[in-house]
Amino acid sequence: MVKILASMGVSKVRMSGGEPLMRRDVEKGVRLIKNVPGVESVSMTTNGYFLAEKAEALKQAGLDSVTVSLHSLKPERFEEIVGRREVFSRVMEGLRKAREVGLKPVKINCVITRGCNDDEIHDFVELGRQTGMVIRFIEYMPFDGRHAWSSDRLVSGREIIAKVEERYRLVRLPREAGSTSVAYRFVDGPGEINVITSMTQPFCGDCDRIRLSADGKIVPCLFSRDEYDVKKLVRGGASDEEIAEFIRSVFRRKFAGVETMIKSGRVSPLIRPMHTIGG
Repeated sequence: MVKILASMGVSKVRMSGGEPLMRRDVEKGVRLIKNVPGVESVSMTTNGYFLAEKAEALKQAGLDSVTVSLHSLKPERFEEIVGRREVFSRVMEGLRKAREVGLKPVKINCVITRGCNDDEIHDFVELGRQTGMVIRFIEYMPFDGRHAWSSDRLVSGREIIAKVEERYRLVRLPREAGSTSVAYRFVDGPGEINVITSMTQPFCGDCDRIRLSADGKIVPCLFSRDEYDVKKLVRGGASDEEIAEFIRSVFRRKFAGVETMIKSGRVSPLIRPMHTIGG
């Protein structure tokens, strides 16, 4: 599939989950993907639990960058969020090891939720400034799998930036076409933060993501339940040209996106659990 997509112009591949580091010999997958002609970069999104022990092998296999999901810098709060004890120190060690072996950039995904971790915005900014990691603040989206999402708990990107600017002067950087985030740098020194405004300022207009789920489904839009089974074609002996045409046909039917849902006032409290597709 990567070979076919690369022949169609895809140059960046992100391995996600679930949790990609639970897969045995995941570094072999990294190496195979990185060696596909046309693939310029391979990155990974992970919860960081196994990152310390895997970082060096991943770097040697060709992984370029890594993004770790980290929604609190308070150990007890973090472990309450993830539902497991004695994991915070492992994740922080994984982040340290990723920087040590030369994965770059190392990014942190932090979903800001009102009443949960919105008091830690400055703490995350300081972590980024001190370590060089890119902090990516993400608006709370209806992907928790528990029907718990509510717009009352959403902290907008505008609010997040206003909070940061209470202490720091920022310069907004030009947005790359198709980017899911808006980037800012600090006026007084190095460092970068990103804000992902999926709910208040969606980027549907030029979204160019192609997602392939673990069970062989193409998912053109996170905010739609539409899925298209490409596994049958792959296992049924279809040619590369037939699979490429199937991919094109899927994207001709792509859902209009969350922007349409917001304008109509119909945002479901549960679209899909994020752990089934990884972002």
